[in-house]
Amino acid sequence: MPRLDGQALPEDWRDGCLAARVMTPEGPCAVAVLRGAAFDMTPAFGTVSAWLNEPDPIAAIRQRGVPMPLDLPAALANSGHSRRGTDKPWLLAPVDLQAVKACGVTYVRSMLERVIEERCRGDASQAERVRAEMRGILAGGDLSAVKPGSAEAMRLKAALVEKGWWSQYLEVGIGPDVEIFTKCQPLASVGPGALIGVHPVSHWSNPEPEAVLAVNARGAILGAMLGNDVNLRDVEGRSALLLGRAKDNNASCALGPVLRLFEAGFTLDDVRGAEITMSIEGADGFRLEETGPVGAISRDPKDIVAQLIGPHHQYPDGAVLFLGTPFSPAKDRGAPGMGFTHKPGDVVRIASPRLGALVNEVARTDACPPWGFGAGALFANLAQRGLPRR
Repeated sequence: MPRLDGQALPEDWRDGCLAARVMTPEGPCAVAVLRGAAFDMTPAFGTVSAWLNEPDPIAAIRQRGVPMPLDLPAALANSGHSRRGTDKPWLLAPVDLQAVKACGVTYVRSMLERVIEERCRGDASQAERVRAEMRGILAGGDLSAVKPGSAEAMRLKAALVEKGWWSQYLEVGIGPDVEIFTKCQPLASVGPGALIGVHPVSHWSNPEPEAVLAVNARGAILGAMLGNDVNLRDVEGRSALLLGRAKDNNASCALGPVLRLFEAGFTLDDVRGAEITMSIEGADGFRLEETGPVGAISRDPKDIVAQLIGPHHQYPDGAVLFLGTPFSPAKDRGAPGMGFTHKPGDVVRIASPRLGALVNEVARTDACPPWGFGAGALFANLAQRGLPRR
C-alpha cells in the first residue's frame, strides 16, 4: 500500500473549505477544515449530514465549530489499512447519514461497455468480438455528440432498434431518463487507505473512478469529492437485474479523501472542467494508467441532480451522487482478448488536482473488515459522548 500523505490532499487544500470525518479514540467526528484550520463540528451537529443541511454550512464553521489541533496530512497518513494507529486520528469516508446514490452510463465509453457486457452475457472472452461488431454498426458515428432525450437521440434509437442493437443501457444513455441507483447504505462507504472489496464470484471486475457530488435535503449541490464505484462486470452483464449484487458488496464503495465544499474559489464549473486520473498497480507487476475528463459527461450534473431529488423524491439527510465514470479499463491482463479484471493486492489511485487522491487496495469482500458501524452504533456513540443525535 503506497504511503498516504499531504500530497493526496487537494493541491490547494489550505485555501479551500473541506468536510471530513475523522475517527478518534472516542469515536467519529465531523470535521471542517477552513483555510487550513480544523474545526470540530460534532459538538454542534453530531453528524456531517446535520452540519451540511444547515442553510450556510461554511458560515456555520466560524459560528459553531470548535477549533481543534488536527494535523490533516498526519491523519491521512494514518489512514492506510495496514499501518493504522488506532490511538491517533484517521480519515473515514467524509459523509455519514447521506444516501449513497450512483448514475450509470452517463459517459459514452461506459455506455458502450455496458452494452458489450450485456451482449456477452458477462463472458469477457467475447468482449473484443462484440466491440468490433459495434464499431461496424455505428460506422464511425459519434454518440458523444447526441443529447440524451433529443429528437436526434430518438432517431438514433429507431435506427438501432431496426438493426437489432437496441439495449436497456442505450435507453438510459441517450433516452430522457438517467439511471440512478443505490450504491450502498449510509455509513457503508470506506475512506482513503481502506481495503476495497471485490466479490470472489466475479472474474471480470473493475474500478469505476468518478466525481461525486454532495447534495443537501433541499437539493442544493454543496461540493464534490472522488469516488470508486467498484463493479462486477460479469455479474451485471448476465442480467441488469443483478445490478445490486454487482454494485453493493462489503467495502465496494470508496469516497474521499475529503469533500470539498463549493465557494468563490471552487465551484461546480471546476468539477465540470476537471480531469480524473486513474492508476492501477498490481502485485503481479501489472500497471495501467488512464485519464478521463469529467466534462465528457452526456448530461449536465445539475440536470442529473434534478432527477435525483425534488417533488417526487426526497432525502431528508441529504445524498451523495456518483456522476458515472469516463473509464472502462480494457487493457489485457492475461490471455489476449480477455481484457482487464482486478486481482487482490491491486492498488487503485484516483486523483484530480483540486479534489486530491483516493487510494485503496483491492481485496476479496470477505477479507475486508466487515461493516459493523451503522446508524445505530453511531447514535449510541454520540449519546455516550453527550453529543447531538440529529
